Amino acid sequence: MPKNRVSSCSGLHINPVLLEVRRILHNDISVFSGEKFNVDFNVGLNGYCDFLISRSNDQLAIEAPAIVLIESKKEDLKKGMGQCLASMVVAQRFNQDCGKPIATIYGSVSSGTTWRFMKLQGQTVTVDLTDYPLPPTEVILGMLLWMVEQV
Repeated sequence: MPKNRVSSCSGLHINPVLLEVRRILHNDISVFSGEKFNVDFNVGLNGYCDFLISRSNDQLAIEAPAIVLIESKKEDLKKGMGQCLASMVVAQRFNQDCGKPIATIYGSVSSGTTWRFMKLQGQTVTVDLTDYPLPPTEVILGMLLWMVEQV
């Protein structure tokens, strides 16, 4: 998992999008940024998540199921894909350990103005190689809303 905190430049663009998703869903999800997300120190499943969406509406602590992880990168999205996948594996394990496993964990790597999406099903990762620009916000919001509504 990533050890660094959220890049302030890209985070300024990502957070408003995630908060809009939360608003559209009537606060039925929670959004976290820069939180410790430790599952198992012995196998390296620990660190900070740049952004995380949970199906819980509790904003005090991350609760299962964690469904979408977003890795913030200043430029090259490819560099963040491994970190995002690691966070997705942590979320998958977190959900299982909490007794709330879900079939698919979604992820995104974003510079704030460009987004790339991934999904993890079991041990299979699928990467959408399309880079989605922001603006317009409708496509990104639509994809994030669709991901959340799958759970």
